[in-house]
Amino acid sequence: MFENKAGSYVIDLLKEWGVDHIYGMPGDSINEFMEELRKEDAIRFIQIRHEETGALAASAYSKLTGKIGVCMSIAGPGAVHLQNGLYDAQKDKTPVLAIVGQVSSTSVGTDTFQELKLESMFEDVAVYNRRVQTAEQLPDMLNQAIRTAYAEKGPAVLIVSDDLFAEKVKRDVPLTSSAYAIPKIRAAEEDLQEGARLIQAAKKPVILAGKGARGAEAELLAFAEKIKAPIIASLPAKGIIPDDHPQNLGQLGQLGTQPSEEAMKEADLLVLAGTAFPYRDYLPDNAPAIQIDIEPRVIGKYYPVTVGIVGDLGSVISWFTAHVDEKEADFLGTYMQKREAWRADLQQDMNKETPVLQPQHVLAEVQQIMEKDAVISLDVGSVTIWTARYLQLSGQSLVVSAWLATMGCSLPGAIAAKLAYPERQVIGLIGDGGFSMGMQDFVTAVKYNLPMTLVVFNNQKIQLIEHEQEQKGNPATNVEIANIDFAAFAAACGGIGYTAKNRAEVKEALAKAKKSNKPVVIDAYVEDISPLE
Repeated sequence: MFENKAGSYVIDLLKEWGVDHIYGMPGDSINEFMEELRKEDAIRFIQIRHEETGALAASAYSKLTGKIGVCMSIAGPGAVHLQNGLYDAQKDKTPVLAIVGQVSSTSVGTDTFQELKLESMFEDVAVYNRRVQTAEQLPDMLNQAIRTAYAEKGPAVLIVSDDLFAEKVKRDVPLTSSAYAIPKIRAAEEDLQEGARLIQAAKKPVILAGKGARGAEAELLAFAEKIKAPIIASLPAKGIIPDDHPQNLGQLGQLGTQPSEEAMKEADLLVLAGTAFPYRDYLPDNAPAIQIDIEPRVIGKYYPVTVGIVGDLGSVISWFTAHVDEKEADFLGTYMQKREAWRADLQQDMNKETPVLQPQHVLAEVQQIMEKDAVISLDVGSVTIWTARYLQLSGQSLVVSAWLATMGCSLPGAIAAKLAYPERQVIGLIGDGGFSMGMQDFVTAVKYNLPMTLVVFNNQKIQLIEHEQEQKGNPATNVEIANIDFAAFAAACGGIGYTAKNRAEVKEALAKAKKSNKPVVIDAYVEDISPLE
């Protein structure tokens, strides 16, 4: 028989699951667990200034690494702040664990100070949502929470009254383990045969690849080259298929390219490869489709597919490559030419001289200093569209809030990226609106010595919303935002700040930031032009 505090068991199990850091802020309903963390060297506690930052960082860490991200909060207000980051994890299907404190176990249900009915609050967001009733349950429920987060690819919430962490738990042998088996899903033979028949019949096939293509890049490219199909990538898949590959037409939709939109409308076969692309207006009007995904629930969810194939993308695509004939390149050749013309126009746009700094000029300079294995943490807004079009990724990693599309995700993503990959270059691309939503946690990057370059596209406006308002025929209203000297703010936090109002200043600031051993903010004053005009 061995006896330890329940909190100590939690620490040991987290280490078994490979957790090496937790985002959070100390508080009165997690103090006993904080005491256990204080004694532990193998798990680093990252003290953030806002729990939303911690949850978004945990989500970004999971997206980048495939490992579970962990955040924690106190009961009541801290728990409420976690919601945005947990919804981001839910929508982007990535495993996160939230350890949420609760008032004392003897006070639950009495409407005491800071008590909320947390189980109800997290019910919609969580794939696992349970309150621990006794200390003896805690280790086994932790294992179940993490296992479910991995299996269901979403956030698990474990609610624990702080006094339970301090109680002793007696165990003869463990009742559960930290083992998790990753399933290998084999596609059905009849589905493969039916898919091959559609591919054989197609003269204008188009591949739309999503983040599910990660790890199957070589197989997907070999398949595309054999059937002579253009490839279009969803935004989360940007860089998985190199932007400089001649068959890659870029993104699709509001932030996409003209060639990709035209090719999709002309396609006589759509191959959805690891994506459940939701924007029906940009997909073919009435073309047969093959959808390949490991998740049965998304097959046919946004497009009436002809053949749904549940299985590992790499093995399915390899089977197709081996069992279909090579096609003529007429359709592909046409769109490769259109792609080159589009890229030439973009290059001309980046090269043109203008009296005022423009967003595409900033991205052209970022391209020049971006390393081969850089991590790009992208925020949401017009900066997303500028980046999708002008920044070319080939081997770099991109992290973004894709489905929830929450502003303010870039800084947490950059923090997570630097903790995940300390030796890699980390660049955050952020609008001034997005940065000002959570910029207080820049000091977190300073505190933990996380060198990164944050480029703030400063136009004193929530520009994408202005465009949407005007598109509806309404005058733009309340989109202007008060200016902040972001460079001075960075310096006040102990980092480095540069102000750039022309291309030469951006170039110089980026070069200095690349060599810096501190977090850097580049306050780039860009012209108020919309990427959608």
